[in-house]
Amino acid sequence: MASIVVFFLSLAAGVATGQPSLLPPSPPPSRACDIPAIYNFGDSNSDTGGIAAAFYPPGPPSGETFFKRPVGRASDGRLIIDFVAEKLGLSYLSAYLDSIKADYTHGANFATGGATIRRVNESWFVNDVSPFSLDIQVEQFNQFKDRTIYLYNKAENESQRSNLPRPEDFAKAIYTIDIGQNDIAYCFRTLGVEASRAAIPDIVNQFATSIQQLYGKGARAFWIHNTGPIGCLPVTYAKIHDPPRGYLDKTGCVAGQNVVATEFNKQLKAKVIQLRSDLAGAVLTYVDMYSAKYQLIANAKDQGFNKWSTICCGYHDSDEDVYCGNQGKINGTEVFAGSCKDPTKVISWDGVHYTEAANNWIAIHITDGSFSDPPFSILETCPNHISVS
Repeated sequence: MASIVVFFLSLAAGVATGQPSLLPPSPPPSRACDIPAIYNFGDSNSDTGGIAAAFYPPGPPSGETFFKRPVGRASDGRLIIDFVAEKLGLSYLSAYLDSIKADYTHGANFATGGATIRRVNESWFVNDVSPFSLDIQVEQFNQFKDRTIYLYNKAENESQRSNLPRPEDFAKAIYTIDIGQNDIAYCFRTLGVEASRAAIPDIVNQFATSIQQLYGKGARAFWIHNTGPIGCLPVTYAKIHDPPRGYLDKTGCVAGQNVVATEFNKQLKAKVIQLRSDLAGAVLTYVDMYSAKYQLIANAKDQGFNKWSTICCGYHDSDEDVYCGNQGKINGTEVFAGSCKDPTKVISWDGVHYTEAANNWIAIHITDGSFSDPPFSILETCPNHISVS
């Protein structure tokens, strides 16, 4: 079991036309917000190029379906955050760390693949852990806000403001956060499944501290994702042979890992509820990504996908691995880990991250409020002081 966990966690660092026909369009919201910007924080599930700008960018075939080239996303196409931006009528988010042709008029993305909530004593070069933990991402936002407001007010004409956010939009923006998977992964790797539970309160408290700091900088509308069913990552499943009774759940996921993820989510939700009382005027939406993702995984074939454990890009078994986009040997034969014939039929892109088609399916479900507490569409997630139509 330990080798399985170590392998999965070394990958847990964190864009295809999708399948919008899987579900009918969401009904119009009862009220609509004018949300001018998104500020995103997280790991590889929502990283639109941060870790690629900081270190080594992924090569082909990443990005092949939608962007037609690698664009720093751990997928064949768009991520959930890209679909969220589309839902709000905004452009895709530029990574804060990417200085080339960045456009911050409608927000910025501070997420980096491999990011954690707590700082951990590991390296990107050893275990793919990002040095940009959540507290660092919040500090980057603080600098971003202060510097862009200064530059905006100093600008002599609109041309000089062309890629800068309007100062008044910070208060109207939505602040999206998707992080925690790598904290749990780190605990599995260093503590084991059972001892990982004891670390959860500290992880959740540090998460809350970051929310409070963003609130102190004027953030008022938060869209908070819990962590997904990490026991259902196909790269883990590929390593399992003859598991003991009870090791896997009825879907085939590693039960113990999902128990820890569920406990993290339980404590995270309780903390979000507490923050609603503590932060006057803030709107905090808790999004149950775990249930949305598990629903897709458990009903993969009914939703038009292949078996959930199928991996589109990469080769993995109990003894050998060739990661997506890399050259290596399987059973003594040299292979290139390219993509599958039809990524739109596969949930998992590389064994850890999702394909664009799966990201689209999840985005459709979560943005309409079906998995949200309170159950409002993202279009209705307004700061209290912002008028609605």
